[in-house]
Amino acid sequence: MTNGLSFMKMHGLGNDFVVLDARKGDVLDARKGDVLDARASGVLDALDLDALAVALGDRHRGIGFDQMAVISDGRGDAHLAFWNADGSRAGACGNATRCIARYLMDESGRDALHLTTERGDLFARNAGGGLTSVNMGAPQTDWRDIPLAEAMDTLELPVEGAPVATGMGNPHCTFFVEDAEAVVLEQFGPRYEHHPLFPERTNVQVASLTGADHLRVRVWERGVGQTLASGSSSCAVAVAAARRGLTGRRVRVDLDGGALDVEWREDGVWMTGPTMHVASGALTAQFLGSLA
Repeated sequence: MTNGLSFMKMHGLGNDFVVLDARKGDVLDARKGDVLDARASGVLDALDLDALAVALGDRHRGIGFDQMAVISDGRGDAHLAFWNADGSRAGACGNATRCIARYLMDESGRDALHLTTERGDLFARNAGGGLTSVNMGAPQTDWRDIPLAEAMDTLELPVEGAPVATGMGNPHCTFFVEDAEAVVLEQFGPRYEHHPLFPERTNVQVASLTGADHLRVRVWERGVGQTLASGSSSCAVAVAAARRGLTGRRVRVDLDGGALDVEWREDGVWMTGPTMHVASGALTAQFLGSLA
């Protein structure tokens, strides 16, 4: 490879991403042997995207991120695919979707978009005041869809603390606790990320009710670890709180990195918050060649 590969660094409340805008040429995932309808400045031919995610996700030897996202052409305005920092695929990433939606709206001058993901069709809109909203779709509350290892009541799992299981295109396990700040997340999160009830692992949240329709939430993401914010986790917590009768369907979620507004409507779970496009740059041929 003789050319660099363009990338963007973005974050939503400190939940950070490397984004590859791959709409100008095919990208081949050599490990799977299939062509993603994606483009990356014509440079990503025969590059394993799982391996790229691992290398780029290293905060010392790469760039560092919670998720990597690839934008490609799709049935709607664009298709989005996501990888966690450990190289595993993520079916959904709410904050990355909002960041990319803002980028695409700024690019096109439009105030509304139709995006496609592994999660399905998502719709984004400009909420004004620098805020971006994304409809993350209907929550999954049946044990098969989340998925769980066996049939059970997803509102109260047979686990200490009786957490709620929710699917938002990826699995979530929400613990309602008296004080989210008091939980040692570095120990608590891994214990449940790998719990046998979750065959695909799970994102873990600890949440406290701090006021009427107001939640304090801390997040452990599968394949990532502790993160400052998570959009899909915020949606899952909002759904879990409403199902438990702790809140209404419209809540403010305070995360380590800032606040999101989440509303569970008839057409899906809408999430609204700020985005930041930090920088644009290029990966060098030397770096890309080291992955071959």
